[in-house]
Amino acid sequence: MSNSTTVIANKPYLDNELACYVQTDKLEMLLPSIQALEATHKIQYQAQKLAYHLPSGKLQLSELRVYLPEGMAAADIESVRKTAIKSILAWHKGDLCKKKANMAHAIEVLVLDIQFKSDIDKANNFVDKDHQHGKYKHLKHNFPARYFMEDLIIDMSDNGQLLQIFGWHDWQSILTALHTPCELWRFLRYRLEQLQQSAISHVPSFDSEEVLINKFLNSSALFTQAIAIDNALIKYGMQDEPNAALIAMALAQKNHSATSQMYQQHMQQAAILWSQLSSQMITMVDENFSTKKSSEQQGNKPFTEAEKQQQHAEFSQWQQQILDESLFSRHELIRTLYRHPKQQQSLQQRGYVVHQHSYECLGRHYVLIFYGQDVEGQHSKKAIQSNLAKIALDVATRLPIAELHHVIVLGIDFITEAEDSFIDIDLWIQPVDAMSQRERQLSKQLQRLQQQSQK
Repeated sequence: MSNSTTVIANKPYLDNELACYVQTDKLEMLLPSIQALEATHKIQYQAQKLAYHLPSGKLQLSELRVYLPEGMAAADIESVRKTAIKSILAWHKGDLCKKKANMAHAIEVLVLDIQFKSDIDKANNFVDKDHQHGKYKHLKHNFPARYFMEDLIIDMSDNGQLLQIFGWHDWQSILTALHTPCELWRFLRYRLEQLQQSAISHVPSFDSEEVLINKFLNSSALFTQAIAIDNALIKYGMQDEPNAALIAMALAQKNHSATSQMYQQHMQQAAILWSQLSSQMITMVDENFSTKKSSEQQGNKPFTEAEKQQQHAEFSQWQQQILDESLFSRHELIRTLYRHPKQQQSLQQRGYVVHQHSYECLGRHYVLIFYGQDVEGQHSKKAIQSNLAKIALDVATRLPIAELHHVIVLGIDFITEAEDSFIDIDLWIQPVDAMSQRERQLSKQLQRLQQQSQK
């Protein structure tokens, strides 16, 4: 545990992405042991729990903020810290006893944030000028493997119920480094395995979260899912050979070559760009839907609360689909997008279509339509924009993948004004009913027969 550090926090993109997976409202936690310290140590606290329904499982995130007066003695700080951990563990144990649902696909996390406030003894609430502007003094403390072996003796045999504990700084570092919800899930599973291995071997598997993050990002686990999907796409006849970029990155990772770090940087940059573009796409769709809905309503009546909730649910599902992409999958999508300016001018003039599959989920397929500059052409924005849903349905019936559940169509318009260039992207996400591979094959055969009969 070290001295406090003043941090002006910029939210990591992953923090914003996780917000669209929130399943329930915040659950406020009452912690009697900490409440007892409010009078004796002049502290305050906030404790809440959120459930994130990620594609791989449920992330149960507890956040405990403890506000201490500045100048508190180190021994008192450590006493409060231990009390806070014991209190949250007791609450966590009681909460698990109440639940009857299967917790096998859940990960439990606690972020313990200890902050110092100069005016804590004068205020009756948690909001002050510094808090409003995002300026905090956080205690820098961590929970490496040795802590779980020596200071916090708990049973590590139950994968789904072990509470993984992080300090605020470490949690922010994790969100900043991993970028995507699916990578966060894999890292937490990876960390749990490391903790369990430490318990078995009696040797700490990591000394800091920074070391463990780097170990994870340089492990084969980063490309395992992408390689599995790549093999499945070959099996389904969607591609003839393995993805060359995937092979290059996986080999560089395996051999610890100098290019590995370059690939890491490229994937991280792509992850941020995809996050930004996703937000832009969803915002545009939401605005277009609201405008259309308003024009359809007689007398321009405002949305009812039920309509607002339905719209929010629909767009949350859309957002979850496009954000559920790994570092490598986002890299491939961004690489396809930014390859466009390098295409031949004649191709840019006509417009063209690129099919691309998700490398995180076999059931998700992308159709990227690059609008042609010829406004009357077959692939012009004028011809395509209003038909994105039809295109998605048509593609869905043609794909031979039994696991297919969503087709995502992107209508992409590269715009240049003066010396600035930017991208407008129209979005349509089409859910696909489950079909067996045989049913998809029969559907394709029927389409061919219909096409032949029309000739």
